[in-house]
Amino acid sequence: MARALAMMLLMAIALTTIMSAAGAMDITDKDLASEDSLWAMYERWCENHSVEREIGDKTRRFNVFKENARMIHEFNQQDVPYKLSLNLFGDMTDEEVDRTYGRCSNIRSNGRKRRHQGRLTQGSIIAREDLPAAVDWRMMGYDQRPSAVTNVKRQGTCGGCWAFAAMAAVEGINSIRTRNLTSLSVQQLLDCDKGNEGCRGGNAEGAFKYIHHGGIETEAEYPYIGHQRGRCSVPKQNRNTIVTINGYKQVPPNEVALMQAVAAQPVVVALDANSTTFRRYGGGVLVGPCGTDLNHEMTVVGYGTTNEQDSKKRMDYWIVKNSLGPEWGENGYTRIARDVNSQAEDGLCGILIYASYPVKFKRKGVNDIMKIV
Repeated sequence: MARALAMMLLMAIALTTIMSAAGAMDITDKDLASEDSLWAMYERWCENHSVEREIGDKTRRFNVFKENARMIHEFNQQDVPYKLSLNLFGDMTDEEVDRTYGRCSNIRSNGRKRRHQGRLTQGSIIAREDLPAAVDWRMMGYDQRPSAVTNVKRQGTCGGCWAFAAMAAVEGINSIRTRNLTSLSVQQLLDCDKGNEGCRGGNAEGAFKYIHHGGIETEAEYPYIGHQRGRCSVPKQNRNTIVTINGYKQVPPNEVALMQAVAAQPVVVALDANSTTFRRYGGGVLVGPCGTDLNHEMTVVGYGTTNEQDSKKRMDYWIVKNSLGPEWGENGYTRIARDVNSQAEDGLCGILIYASYPVKFKRKGVNDIMKIV
């Protein structure tokens, strides 16, 4: 039964990848052959991404676009397990992406030191061979449970990745416990969580503390507007729409611990997204290069292994939900290589350093209540 489920998960993941690749804009030698063909490709890209540029700015944007297109086309000729793409950043330089989207997580380098102190760490870690071979919380029916992942969100230019990551994890555990998948309010965290800094950055653990002490509204009751309101505007009525948690836990910084946590529910991770390979990621298993400066937060919603016939070519990966919209990556997700021996302690892009998840009990009266300090 477990083997059949694992195969089903792998097939579904492969199908997702094929669908994503089919929807991406391929770059051919013909597209790069002349200024006219490049302009035609740029116009298609603008239409696909609903982008409108002012006349005075469009030529400059086109020049950036064609350099990105050439770089991406050249990179994609290499024998690597992932591809770059003319995604939503197609006519922006790396520097412009950094200025516009920048650091949205305020986790600093002392996070690793605090982690090794063992504060709020997970309980006993089971053996790798006792874990499921593959997990995907996007799928209906995993472990006889409903899907625990809502649609991919779009943060825009608000640096609120921490809030989107935290909300995806809370949506996940709430669905697992209540069998009710509900999109929750990122906007409430941006406006009301004074322990974080809204669109200027924050971290998911701070968000979990906020939700633990007062709950969170649904997206329908407190919708996202793409920026901070400047005031907390939690609705006074319909308080029965609030979702609560009982605290949060941190995951010890190793791969098996993170696999064990993800096998139970979606988990927030911090990682280094400040690289061309991450910004321009279009699909496949990301293998870097990337650093370990924890500047972005996302949510791991599963893990798996590629299904090549040659077992030596198979790659283990994490399935990670981003908040840049479905135009980025594999319909808004990335697969990040796991079991990377050269970065065993930190994981690729630092993904193992700072992981955490919300706790929600099935019923009241359970003794193991997490104390938040």
